[in-house]
Amino acid sequence: MKNTLLLPYIFDLEMNSNVKILYVDDEAHNLQAFKANFRRDFTIFTAESGAEGLEIFKKEELNIILTDQRMPNMTGIEFLVEVQKVNPEPMRILITGYSDINAVIDAINRGQVYRYLNKPWHYEDLKSTILSAHEVFRLRRENKELIDKLARANEQLEFLLRQKLLS
Repeated sequence: MKNTLLLPYIFDLEMNSNVKILYVDDEAHNLQAFKANFRRDFTIFTAESGAEGLEIFKKEELNIILTDQRMPNMTGIEFLVEVQKVNPEPMRILITGYSDINAVIDAINRGQVYRYLNKPWHYEDLKSTILSAHEVFRLRRENKELIDKLARANEQLEFLLRQKLLS
């Protein structure tokens, strides 16, 4: 099932290449497979730990974060909670090979994930999820910009109204 809102983004490779994704997974072969599948479509950053992922996250302006749940030292949810403290804007996707309902609930409540996917992921499903997440990210950012413009316009109108009332 294709979402018609996403069709322009699926075919606009230049637009997709501006999508910056960080994938965090302690299994190097998962990172390599992801990079091999998506490097032509998106700008990809990878990290083998939550700590390494946080370092990249602080340096790069990212749109989407994918993370494995079960990693040593820092779970995917713990990583996403730390990410939110730095910048809550990027869309967050949790990927795991384990079906743990408590992890799903925790991911939604604490990590505020956009989607929860099972391993092994399938190329078309993951690409569709990434494009959908980016569309939400883009619309939220656009909405924020429009709200800021509206607030500035309201301030200017209030100023002009006060000036008119004083004269």
